[in-house]
Amino acid sequence: MEINAKSIGQIYKNRYNPDKTAILYKEEAITYRELDDHAIAYANYFKSLGVKPSDKFMLDAGNSPEFFYTYLGVVRNAAVIVPVNPMLTLDELTYIAENSDAKYMLIQEGVMAKHGFTTEVLEQTLGVKLIILNEDFLEAVSKAPREDFDLVKDPSEISTFLYTSGTTGKPKAAMLSHSNLLENSAQTDLGLGMRSDDITMCVLPMFHVFAFTLCILMPVFGGGTSAIVENFLPKEVIADLISKDVTVFMGVPAMYIVLIEAGKKNITFPKLRMATSGGAALPVEVYRQARDNINLTILEGYGLTEASPGVAFNPPSIQKPGSIGLPLPESVVRIGDENDEALPVGEVGELLLRGPNIMQGYYKLPEATAETLQNGWLHTGDLAKIDEDGYIYIVDRKKDMIIVSGLNVYPREVEEVLYTHPKVKEAAVIGEEDLLRGETVVAYIVLKEGETAHHKEILRWLKTKLAVYKIPRRIEIIDNLPKNASGKILKRLLKENKVES
Repeated sequence: MEINAKSIGQIYKNRYNPDKTAILYKEEAITYRELDDHAIAYANYFKSLGVKPSDKFMLDAGNSPEFFYTYLGVVRNAAVIVPVNPMLTLDELTYIAENSDAKYMLIQEGVMAKHGFTTEVLEQTLGVKLIILNEDFLEAVSKAPREDFDLVKDPSEISTFLYTSGTTGKPKAAMLSHSNLLENSAQTDLGLGMRSDDITMCVLPMFHVFAFTLCILMPVFGGGTSAIVENFLPKEVIADLISKDVTVFMGVPAMYIVLIEAGKKNITFPKLRMATSGGAALPVEVYRQARDNINLTILEGYGLTEASPGVAFNPPSIQKPGSIGLPLPESVVRIGDENDEALPVGEVGELLLRGPNIMQGYYKLPEATAETLQNGWLHTGDLAKIDEDGYIYIVDRKKDMIIVSGLNVYPREVEEVLYTHPKVKEAAVIGEEDLLRGETVVAYIVLKEGETAHHKEILRWLKTKLAVYKIPRRIEIIDNLPKNASGKILKRLLKENKVES
């Protein structure tokens, strides 16, 4: 795989026709020449603000071309970009700002208004220089110099912090290098058989690595077009799929349920040649309905933040329902035993990964890094098996992570917030299957002696502490949490509903 770019900021260089459309957004068609001009302008503007190599720069914005321009402009200054979910609360943003040592933060004006944030509160609480994405900002950028530069000296330099977490402790910053993301863009481009005339829809949230690598970086790496959509509003998305001649759709299972329903109303997508699914396990029934009802073959895949993220996909030629497919080019997969030794075909063990897309480690967490990157392998925490044809099947998760509509929710994070409620004595959070969202969050709590509370009271309080997708859909107030002899909470019994409320 030929990669001419030294940094993410140059990913589209030497691979495109300058007059070809790189980005479609609403009614706007942005050419590669215009994309380059924006990237250079943003890079110069950030440089004028004092952004320097290795500075940490938070980005809090929704899907938009400006998100992409900001990303390109920051990394051309050899700074580290830290994309965050626009749904995060002030408490959650504060943790990330402090943990990442962020010096700057660009936030969309609409995100500020939605949360009721003020400039003074954000700057004082987060300790960053705040840049507001509004009309004044856009005007200032338009006047920036057009000196073409890239301060990245080595592709192995860190370009991106993406916050992820296990089942213990606070979220961790996975450190991805320029080469990690460049290589994964090339891996997925080749593995999925992308074409330069493809138009790939990006409706997944761009702060998430699934969307950013596969829906933005990969298309422009291959000289294709990315059609950016702000939110998954079914009517609008269906209209865009048809009117913008989208050929590739990247989504999570819940989105395909919506497209299948549209197919029942005789709506067709004549240009759509390929669809991929990730973020959560694709139910076999959804795969079959998409194939039979709307003539759409969904290629299920697998990835994780620490792998930039693409690891495996069902190839366009042969799919196996229920499988995550074959490893992408240059990705090495092993099903390991407790000593990381390879297990035979069909046996279940931990899914171990190796390749150019694997992260450099977790920021300021050497012990967590050493635990995850052992013996030259990335330990995913997922249990899997491989069949005789090399197709991989995820059997279960060793981690307790909950995936809500493709977004990761970590029980420990929600539990820690619940424990700060003055009436809560103990808390345990689990995921339950949900047809639309994949999973939903459920919390079991024990109140302190003498306290009374209604679940609605707890929910109202949580809404000020957590992003919407992390808030439990159901709260059960019970007398005792099931525990073993050593006092460990037995979440297995909670999942089996073996509790008394």
